[in-house]
Amino acid sequence: MLFIEYPKCSTCKKAKAFLDDNKAEYIDRDIKLDRPSKKELDEWIKVSGKDIYSFFNTSGIKYRELNLKETLKELSYEEKLDILSSDGMLVKRPILIFNKNVLIGFKVKEWESLLKGKDNK
Repeated sequence: MLFIEYPKCSTCKKAKAFLDDNKAEYIDRDIKLDRPSKKELDEWIKVSGKDIYSFFNTSGIKYRELNLKETLKELSYEEKLDILSSDGMLVKRPILIFNKNVLIGFKVKEWESLLKGKDNK
């Protein structure tokens, strides 16, 4: 299980506590120090079944600074992927990757279901 987080993020802290409380074994990765590659992001987007927009941290400072709310509409998937992979702070977090599942953000019921094996593929 791979847990991707920004350690200063309060939601990431809650997610990490949830994993620890559930005695989950995971590899912890700091998204700012070891940002996801374009290839990783592309794979995760496809596996998750979600749109690329779901992977953008729309509440982040960097997102607003780059005016991505307007800019992204005009870009191709590849261009969006280039931007997303350019800075870990642009990526929504936490991300949990486990048994061919990719969860973005922390939703307790989703994470519980995954850990209990209900959604494993």
